[in-house]
Amino acid sequence: MKAETYISVDVEADGPIPGPYSMVSFGMTVAGRMTGRRFERTDPESQTFYAELRPISDDWVAEALAVSGLDRATLQREGRDPAEAMTEAAAWVREVCGDDLPVLAAFPLSYDWMWMYWYFLRFTGQSPFGHSRCIDIKTLYAAKAVVPVAWATKRQMPREVRARRPHTHNALDDAVEQAELLQNLMLWPGAARRERDANDVGGAAAPDLGGAASSDLSGAASPDLGGTASPDLSGAASPD
Repeated sequence: MKAETYISVDVEADGPIPGPYSMVSFGMTVAGRMTGRRFERTDPESQTFYAELRPISDDWVAEALAVSGLDRATLQREGRDPAEAMTEAAAWVREVCGDDLPVLAAFPLSYDWMWMYWYFLRFTGQSPFGHSRCIDIKTLYAAKAVVPVAWATKRQMPREVRARRPHTHNALDDAVEQAELLQNLMLWPGAARRERDANDVGGAAAPDLGGAASSDLSGAASPDLGGTASPDLSGAASPD
């Protein structure tokens, strides 16, 4: 089985969907490598890609564009041609992944994948991530924490899981921040494992997980979540 390289991706856009609206910027960074059951983190600032794009339509949502802090007139004059940028982005993914399979990681995946997949197919004819090589960081947390997806917000995650970097709505900054979150989650044993180990009266030592990405999620855990919370959707252009 081939190893996988996880690429953290963040998108900023001027509307809710691609086509009628435009992706104004995107950032990518190498978050880590999965070999079998072992995840190895990398420095998320060491291999990165960033582009600001020329709009592809005359329609935009002012509130969505404002989230990125980018100026539409400047993007129209100085933004990169989408075909050129997406071709270079695909080449970058292939270069940093080498013989590994590229996997796109995002929080939430549905938003960033939608934009990247559409732009790759529209402007290059194919996606370096295929049609399904992706991982949703939000779902990963929900599974490991044994909580509903609606509770899988950054504000409700344990402190040791959250990224220390700020969320700035600059696409590259946020891709790096998101990579740190993914790394922490991949190495986090999860709520079920922690509860099981805490209740192990037989004295067995907790296994050394090292860089292992898989966690034993057998048995429901009941973490204290402080009541039901609404999903964290701050930022109209790219949900947190």
